[in-house]
Amino acid sequence: MNLKKIEKFIDKQEVSFISSIDRENYPNVKAMLKPRKRIGLKEFYFSTNTSSMRVNQYKNNSNASIYFYHKGLIKYVGVMLKGKMEILTDQETKSMIWKKGDTMFYKKGVTDPDYCVLKFTAINGRYYCDLETENFEIE
Repeated sequence: MNLKKIEKFIDKQEVSFISSIDRENYPNVKAMLKPRKRIGLKEFYFSTNTSSMRVNQYKNNSNASIYFYHKGLIKYVGVMLKGKMEILTDQETKSMIWKKGDTMFYKKGVTDPDYCVLKFTAINGRYYCDLETENFEIE
């Protein structure tokens, strides 16, 4: 498995999907913009609202997955990563992924208490392409 190829694939996608587990133990999926920062296939950083339903779900159950895909005319490629999601509210992490236009979502700026960071740490993954799948571990 060429993990560098998967990293390049992920970087090209503009949309990602994150999943959480609700109180009834059902998976919940949400489309998000691509991660703000990625460290290999191990760590992914997303921005979100502290008051969101998703944040509350991750507080109760940190199990998560993220998914990236591309559908071409003939070819479909997908990557699923399983792991844990953390909610980070420290100023250093918030500043690390902050973008100038974020004030549209977080009116009080980078220090807005309703702005937080979701840090996903992957354990393993599954790659799909051309009707074939392959599992892989992440170290």
